Amino acid sequence: MKKYLLLLFVLILPLLNFAQETTSQKIDNAFKKYTGWFVEGIFAEIPFGEINEEVTLDLTKTDPFKYNKKIENDSVYITEIRLPSNRIATEIDILSDNDLSVRDKNSIVFSEKELNSNQSVTLMATSPYASIPWVLIVLVGGALFFTIYFKFINVTGFRTAIKVVQGKYEDIEKHGADTLYGDSTPNEGGDIIETIRDEGADGEVSHFQALTAALSATVGLGNIAGVAVALSIGGPGATFWMIVAGLLGMASKFAECTLGVKYRDVGNDGTVYGGPMYYLTKGLRAKGMGGLGKVLAVIFAIFVIGGSFGGGNMFQANQAAAQFVKLFDLEGGNAGLYFGLVMAVLVAVVIIGGIKRIASVTEKIVPFMAGIYVLAALIILGANFTLIDDAFGLIFEGAFSGLGIAGGLVGVMIQGIRRGAFSNEAGVGSAAIAHSAVRTKYPASEGIVALLEPFVDTVVICTMTALVIVITNFDGSFMEYGVEIKEGVEITATAFDSVIPHFSVVLTIAVILFAFSTMISWSYYGMQGWVFLFGKGKTSDLAYKILFLIFVVIGASISLGAVIDFSDAMIFAMVVPNIIGVVLLSPIIRNELKKYYKAINVKEEAIEEGADDMNEIL
Repeated sequence: MKKYLLLLFVLILPLLNFAQETTSQKIDNAFKKYTGWFVEGIFAEIPFGEINEEVTLDLTKTDPFKYNKKIENDSVYITEIRLPSNRIATEIDILSDNDLSVRDKNSIVFSEKELNSNQSVTLMATSPYASIPWVLIVLVGGALFFTIYFKFINVTGFRTAIKVVQGKYEDIEKHGADTLYGDSTPNEGGDIIETIRDEGADGEVSHFQALTAALSATVGLGNIAGVAVALSIGGPGATFWMIVAGLLGMASKFAECTLGVKYRDVGNDGTVYGGPMYYLTKGLRAKGMGGLGKVLAVIFAIFVIGGSFGGGNMFQANQAAAQFVKLFDLEGGNAGLYFGLVMAVLVAVVIIGGIKRIASVTEKIVPFMAGIYVLAALIILGANFTLIDDAFGLIFEGAFSGLGIAGGLVGVMIQGIRRGAFSNEAGVGSAAIAHSAVRTKYPASEGIVALLEPFVDTVVICTMTALVIVITNFDGSFMEYGVEIKEGVEITATAFDSVIPHFSVVLTIAVILFAFSTMISWSYYGMQGWVFLFGKGKTSDLAYKILFLIFVVIGASISLGAVIDFSDAMIFAMVVPNIIGVVLLSPIIRNELKKYYKAINVKEEAIEEGADDMNEIL
């Protein structure tokens, strides 16, 4: 371990000068120049209907709430023109008698001389009634398909999921129902992957550890800051659609994580390699679509590596460092640098130990911090118990009326579903990597456990956050619905501080720990993509981990606007190959579910006939 840490510092030190000497603006501009097309493509929005409104602009003023004015080379540019409903105009037509020209359909350009003779201009502005990112349509469409195809597994499998996490079926998952109870349909065979060393102990971690490892990558800034941003745009009604997205996402998680276990690779030393890369190649090859599967797997592996360096690493380190610096009022760029170094060392200690070390850490951090956060939310809700029904009233009213928010019903629906889907990552495929390492003979057992993840992340924690904000903001003291905010953590901290003084300190600690747990989980995700492309082995593993730790320091040291946009786009680009593969492999998932349910029934029938537990049978 010591020599690895020493090697880390030797490699990082030359990069520290780069991080300090290179301006953030240069990095942002370079990334935006070469990757902007990719970001715009992934998050491109499909418009639904349009609205036309008359707008009069006072050209003598700079009014960021109505338009953006920029003067370059004696020319005046009026861009980002806002309609009265707060939408950005996508097309404008000048109605007043002005000698001005429209450029690029949605901006006006004129000379400074013309500015003096044109004090105002009246426009007819057009904007989409609402628009939705196409990648969100794929996510939600996939979730709806899986919900219906698997007969509402997100509801019918909930109780079973709780029992599995509690270890009620650990005996059949380790030894097989055929071994213990004489199941007439043996689980050993070509469909179920067995370890070479121990036929009775596939995998590396327990159901609970796999669940917390996957949760650690999703529970965090999205639940604390993202909810506040969604409410600022869509109002309280966004909460309802957030919950809907979480419930639908449960079916997606079930499907992809079942495949993650079924098609995983197990090395000679017992190390598990799993995730979409493996079920796309193996699963589609078995269906006669090997070429398609290989292409989709390679694309997914590239995206998951990029996402692990950016959104799963640099963004987390950057936000944690920002909260730390702000809490202790530290000045200067070196504060973020030193924070990044400390964070890199802590991350190194965990990730060099592999998934077992990661799981052992996340199974402690995630329940602890989520517990504190939910407890604080419950205290606030308890102190304002009489207002809970009013809050839900606003949520339901806003969900179906829009409460005057821009975009109305469709706009509110999109904001809620977008935040819910992006928070729990259902359909992205990342969680299937962590869940594939579980110890079980029945792939569907972990799929059922995985459906708890969107429920905990979105239905419980996101809803708690939303209720606290709505209740503490009844008077509109710190948030105006319909006006987008940028710093969601500050709004959430203000909401909690209004009832629990100085809770923002605890919230900062939570942000740092959640960021830490997200980084160590995404390091595992990225490494799985890395070894899929570049081969398995200690050298390959170490190369990726060192690169990952370098990006921790860089992320904490500099501002990362366009860099983070690009890395986020890579994470959600994973949706495309993953959803295609999972839909095509749905019949196999259904067969695995039937097999697991049959094994459970065999056990329960045997117990009813007098077999108390595994030890009695053995």
